[in-house]
Amino acid sequence: MPAEAKRGATGRPATPPLTERQEARRRRILQASAQLAGRGGFDAVQMREVAEASQVALGTLYRYFPSKIHLLVATMQDQLEHLHGTLRRRPPTGDSAAERVAETLMRAFRALQREPHLADAMVRALTFADRSVSAEVDQVSRQTTAIILDAMGLQRPTPEQLSVVRVIEHTWLSALITWLSGRASIAQVKADIDTVCRLIEPPPADEVRGTG
Repeated sequence: MPAEAKRGATGRPATPPLTERQEARRRRILQASAQLAGRGGFDAVQMREVAEASQVALGTLYRYFPSKIHLLVATMQDQLEHLHGTLRRRPPTGDSAAERVAETLMRAFRALQREPHLADAMVRALTFADRSVSAEVDQVSRQTTAIILDAMGLQRPTPEQLSVVRVIEHTWLSALITWLSGRASIAQVKADIDTVCRLIEPPPADEVRGTG
């Protein structure tokens, strides 16, 4: 097998699937990360304390997550995965795809709003992430995309629809950052999300043809 086939998109060796025991250990690590971040934010997440709280050796922790940034970005993906499960059990109720996506993103925002220290820690890690964390960042993006597509009711989106989803993702993250920094109110966040979600709906036929 060619050497490049054994490596992921980041150039790191491809990781084999985790055993049940390894998955349980990874779950404890992510839970400890979320708890520490929830209490004290980004600075409270120290690798040694995460290792102690999750009852793993520090060297083992670094094998799972090479840095604090890797860990917190993975924590964000894990939180979004839990949110996705909640949304599947209680899906949005809007009549249009735009309404359902806006409702979904506001529910996601309000879940993060309830844990502002955790939200700030995860978003800071996401913004600090360099190319070495691209695999974890991609997982966050894929999870967010899946949440939006579910709300839209799409299983096979077109390239144009995926482009709209990316714009919505960027707007949602930007709104979250501005709220965390105290530069936007909840009402402003909702207005921005409602506005960008209108991109989902095609314009009326008369607007496409032009009137007059």
